[in-house]
Amino acid sequence: MFEYRLPGKLPGEKIIKIIRKDALVLAGRLLLTAILVGLPAAVGFIMLNIYPNLLEGEISYPLIVLATSGYALFIWLFMFFSFIDYYLDVWLITSERIIDIKQEGFFSRTVSETKLSEIQDVTSELKGFLRFVFHCGDVYVQTAAEQQRCSFIQVPGPEAIRDTIIKLIEEKKHAAIPSKL
Repeated sequence: MFEYRLPGKLPGEKIIKIIRKDALVLAGRLLLTAILVGLPAAVGFIMLNIYPNLLEGEISYPLIVLATSGYALFIWLFMFFSFIDYYLDVWLITSERIIDIKQEGFFSRTVSETKLSEIQDVTSELKGFLRFVFHCGDVYVQTAAEQQRCSFIQVPGPEAIRDTIIKLIEEKKHAAIPSKL
């Protein structure tokens, strides 16, 4: 297994869990891409039935080729950005903190962290029939800091993630309390 580069690693800190959005999110985007790919074929078929000489014109043929090429580039960029957004949005749960890495566009990334000792509440949420059936939901981590909520959006197994965070918080609390002799 590869070693994930942990930003600002603390002494003795270990990665407990690496979380990405559910694969169904990416599958939905790919389905939308497939629909958008088939759209020009359907429009072209209809247009050629209405205007059979459309591809024979000196001006219409180059315009159709140009428009189709631009549309194909748009579809490719949409698919590429969907994958980049899925793959580079990641949440790291470590033994000391939660790190939220969000890719915002091609050239912008936001990294934020929440220390386990600052967490006040952890909530998991499954809303909607499809999310319930596929067990894909959201996890919200509440703190008293300026940014009050760290959000894990559209992740698989939100209850297990919530339970992992709560378990780590309890372990930190028990480790911080000195034992009485």
